[in-house]
Amino acid sequence: MQYISLKPISLALDDKAGMTFHAPGSVDAEEELEELRRRKKTQDLVEKLKYHSVVKHPPSQKELALPRIVNQINSAWEVHQLLQKNISLVGTRSRRSLSVSERVVESATTMRDFVLLVIWQIITLYIYPILRRGFIIGLVCHRFAAEALLLVLDWRAKPDYAALKDISATAQQVEIRLQQFCYWPMQYVTLRRSKRDWASVTTSHPDYIRFYNSLWLVANDVIIGIALGSYIIDNSAWVAETISDILSTYSIAALQRTITWLMDWPAGLKLNTELAAFLGDLFLWVIDHWSSCIETLHPVLPHVIRVVGFSSFAGASMPIALFSDLLTILTLHIYSFYMASARIFNWQYTILLSLFQLFRGKKHNVLRKRIDSCDYDLDQLLLGTILFTLLFFLLPTVVVFYLAFTCARMAIILLKAVLDALLACLNHFPLFALMLRLKDSQRLPGGIRFELRDTQELASQIPRTPSPPPTSYIYLKSVPLTFRAMFHQYFQLGHRIRKHYASPRVLLCLATGTFVPPIHRKNLYSLQYSMLPARRAGIWDMWHALTANSDEGKDKEKRRAGSVGCLNGGVASLAMGNGNLRRGNGYMARRGGH
Repeated sequence: MQYISLKPISLALDDKAGMTFHAPGSVDAEEELEELRRRKKTQDLVEKLKYHSVVKHPPSQKELALPRIVNQINSAWEVHQLLQKNISLVGTRSRRSLSVSERVVESATTMRDFVLLVIWQIITLYIYPILRRGFIIGLVCHRFAAEALLLVLDWRAKPDYAALKDISATAQQVEIRLQQFCYWPMQYVTLRRSKRDWASVTTSHPDYIRFYNSLWLVANDVIIGIALGSYIIDNSAWVAETISDILSTYSIAALQRTITWLMDWPAGLKLNTELAAFLGDLFLWVIDHWSSCIETLHPVLPHVIRVVGFSSFAGASMPIALFSDLLTILTLHIYSFYMASARIFNWQYTILLSLFQLFRGKKHNVLRKRIDSCDYDLDQLLLGTILFTLLFFLLPTVVVFYLAFTCARMAIILLKAVLDALLACLNHFPLFALMLRLKDSQRLPGGIRFELRDTQELASQIPRTPSPPPTSYIYLKSVPLTFRAMFHQYFQLGHRIRKHYASPRVLLCLATGTFVPPIHRKNLYSLQYSMLPARRAGIWDMWHALTANSDEGKDKEKRRAGSVGCLNGGVASLAMGNGNLRRGNGYMARRGGH
């Protein structure tokens, strides 16, 4: 429905104000804590400045009454819509007495309506409660299984160790779906309760948008997954052969050609032949063994592709997550090469820095973290000079191998980032809210705006008076939610990825050979978790909410059955066709509508 709001509507849950989405102990978590400290310090400074300058006047009585006025406007609009909807239920009184034939038709129609009403009451009082209770028991059994699987996915050997959902994209996707299935019954009960009370519908409108947006996303995910899975299953042999060719071409053959090229003075760069041959032979030997392992798994690959295809019937997000995990496993050798070359380069870089300080007569004080003066002997200076010269001329050979494997590692990280972006779109894209925004922008309020209207223009629409008083006309206009606010979570995710990979800290790590950790999956999936509660309801809470909702519906049906029992005594008079029941039904429906 259309309504106005003082604040922009929130598409995400607001119960995570004090939570952090960074992994504990990570560099991102430390940077976030440091940023929170700076913000708190700035906020304290601003609070002190408020005592010395007037930056905001206290709100007046009219400003304090503005939220209540807005609520009254929304309530008046709801009453207007309710009256327009139920005005057709008001019966009309006949101006003349009915003829005999009209009374016979009226009696037959009334008796048919009464029989249908009795059948409907039998269904709603006896059959529907049994089906409803069976469905609730099925939901509780599903919740028990979901809780057990969630405990497995969240299990940690130690508190500071990573869980399975933090390592695997598939486990993370399964965990998100299970949490959604656990949250849907509570969302449904909340929306049902909001329709029974006298509170304004606008208070539950964000829950309505979040609930149906989640349902639409899962439905679209399943539809796309069925189409994708059918294609993968029908062409599993071709897909397996294509993936095998791509892996052997880019992760095996291309890597072998690159290493062979680096061993033979690449681009005319004169390298140390012995060191280049040693490193190249070592990496080629590992690649040969990895290639033999991949060849042994080649007959199993079509079956793996078929399993991925069957997983698509749970949604297109499942094969994408499985492919992300397969990419991590099948490129494990590139990750190992990057780690080994980065460690060698970092060792060599650290030793060169220490020897450079030796030339200057300095040394690094580890305890006080500073550079102190130091007197070295002649033999120490001579040995340091020899080692510095040797390592300096060996440095280009190590650097070219390090750069090659770093580029390969960055390419894999970029590909996985694309897959994670697809998962984010399938799990969190505001599809329902976007359709509401395009169809009727007033259903997504982003605030209000007061416009001062032209007095001359509006005065012509008002009946003239002999001496009209000076009047200012202010127009209250609802501002729709902006598209940037709708995709605010995506901007936050992009900023988080850019801050992690395109920051000076990462460039410094690449320049010094320090390991660049991939962005933690908890940070990456914070977009999806924004639509889920910080603490999911327990099994007993869900059972109590569903059964309480069922008992309320049962009491309502009993009250309806009582009204039918009262009408049952007048069946003989209804058969005479006086037409009172039809008008009575219209009145009851009108009251029920209210």
